[in-house]
Order: sequence, then C-alpha cells, then structure tokens
Amino acid sequence: MYKFFAFINRMKFIKRWSLMHSLREENIMEHSQQVAVIAHALAIISNKIYNGDVDIKKVVLIAQYHEVSEVITGDLPTPIKYFNPEIRTAYKALEKGAEQKLLNMLPEELREEYAEYVCPDENTKEYKLVKCADRLSAYLKCVEEVRSGNAEFKKAKKSIEKDLKNLKSQEVDYYLKEFAPAYELTLDELD
Repeated sequence: MYKFFAFINRMKFIKRWSLMHSLREENIMEHSQQVAVIAHALAIISNKIYNGDVDIKKVVLIAQYHEVSEVITGDLPTPIKYFNPEIRTAYKALEKGAEQKLLNMLPEELREEYAEYVCPDENTKEYKLVKCADRLSAYLKCVEEVRSGNAEFKKAKKSIEKDLKNLKSQEVDYYLKEFAPAYELTLDELD
C-alpha cells in the first residue's frame, strides 16, 4: 500500500513557530499553501516585470511540497536549525532522507514525476524563488502577529526584513514594495 498521500495529509497537524507564542496557530499545510501563493506571485513578477523565463508550474509545485519532509522530521525552529554548520548539515541530510522515504512510498512508476518537486534541484531559479517565498511567508507571519499585538515577533520581523532586503532579489523587492504593505492593514482598511 502506498502511504505518500496519507503522510502528506498529516502536514495539517504539524504546528509552526513552536518556540514563539503565536496568537494564531499555523500548521505546515497552511504554511505550504501560503508559500505556494507567494512563490506563484514571485514567478509571475519574474516573468512579466523582469522578462524572466521561470517555469511557473514548477515553482508552485516545489513550493507546495517544500516542507513535506517535516511530516517525518517534525518542524525544527530556525534558530536551532541554523545554530551552527554541523547542525545545519545534519538537518539537511535528515530532510533529504525523509524526502526520499516519502518518494519511496509512491508507486515506482510515479516517483519520477514527484521527485523534481519533492527533491528539487537547489541551483535552479525556481527553487531559489521558493526559498524567497518561504522567507516572505515568515516575514508576513511576523507582520500579522505584531499587527495583532504580539510583541514577541518584533525582533524576528526586523531580522527577517533585513534578510529579505539583503537577498538582492528584484522579485522580493517588488513584492515587499507592492504587496507586503497590505498585510499591515485591517480588513476594513483593505476595502
């Protein structure tokens, strides 16, 4: 029996931001959907505004599966994941092993179709846009929490905003200028 989709469905039970108190809990499935939406926007920005040649479908699918290994590994908070090079390397290897384990749960004739999204080539523009979208998602989570009065996210918001600006990504800069300010508004102000 192939358990790939049963494992994927468990993403909705794995909580994010386990070290920080969130006013609104977020799970991996919600996070992955948000990253897919942001990555889609970044891909369109790349192609339409900056004359890129990004494969939009590939970007969205990589984003959709970008946290899939966490159904096996769990979510390790960023400060721990990047505490030192040894931990980072070990965790990357753990993630790769979990991704491969999940792929092996698929029928053999389907694995190749999923592999390029579950285990993407990290040197592609598509993968890099998904990584940017993941950071934007973290930033927007901080914006949401701070806007709701949760001061615990203020330092993370400033740190991630600095990281985003240091990426020197025209797509990210465009997103921050054109879309991110709306996340600071209430629903009434959006109207």
